[in-house]
Amino acid sequence: MSDAAVHARRAAIDEAVAAVRDRSRAEPELAILWPTRSPALSDALALDASIEASDIPDLLPGDEAHARLQLGTLAGRRVAVLQGGSRRYEGHTLQQVAFPVRVMRALGARTLVIVSDCVALQPTWSAGELMLLDDHINLLGDNPLVGPNLDDLGPRFPDMSVAYDPELRARAERLALAQQTILRRGVYAALEGPSRPTRAEYRMLRSVGADATGTGVVPEAIVARHMSMRVLALTVITQVALPDALEPLSAQQVDAAMQGAEPRLVSLLQAVAGETDS
Repeated sequence: MSDAAVHARRAAIDEAVAAVRDRSRAEPELAILWPTRSPALSDALALDASIEASDIPDLLPGDEAHARLQLGTLAGRRVAVLQGGSRRYEGHTLQQVAFPVRVMRALGARTLVIVSDCVALQPTWSAGELMLLDDHINLLGDNPLVGPNLDDLGPRFPDMSVAYDPELRARAERLALAQQTILRRGVYAALEGPSRPTRAEYRMLRSVGADATGTGVVPEAIVARHMSMRVLALTVITQVALPDALEPLSAQQVDAAMQGAEPRLVSLLQAVAGETDS
């Protein structure tokens, strides 16, 4: 990639930020990636602005009809919430998938909370429970930092020894306990998808130390850490995969699990936001 191309990537961030600033002067402290346009989180926000992703240049690749950026406050904390997003299996690069994190950091956010779904590999866990990421395994076959480094954003070789902020993890566990919400903790393996793993692949994932798997989280977490953002990731368990008794998982089951978990997720996010220092 040429110097001109690097400049173009930095200019794309600036252009997206300018489009947001045309709608709102709010400066978020906390960025949240929320996987759907469900009103559950929106209803908890004191809203300053809601901007369709298609109105923000390059925010998301492809069809952005399902996504929007909302700015406001949550539990008194200034937040930027991206509702919807993109995944590698849709044919996008990891740089494109993680680009919204670049934009929200440029808007002012110093902490990132990622919400997603996962399939658990631990037989004692249950669908509908929440899992807190303790670490991850990148099996996407790529990294969003491949290519020339954007030196003004972060180092060439960012440290990932503690990808998910220990203080935020401890806080989330304490608050979940106070709310009587089951919050599992484990290692998340990111796969490209969109096909679901085979029985042999689930066994392999268990053997390399994964407690759950999915197709999200990791690109955004890597980019956030590149920019020294604190990261907290929460996933909803949509299925427990038992290789010797594996059952199909439908999109409807995933949607039902996510919707059922939303009240607990929003309550936990409000509590975390209320205590989070930028």
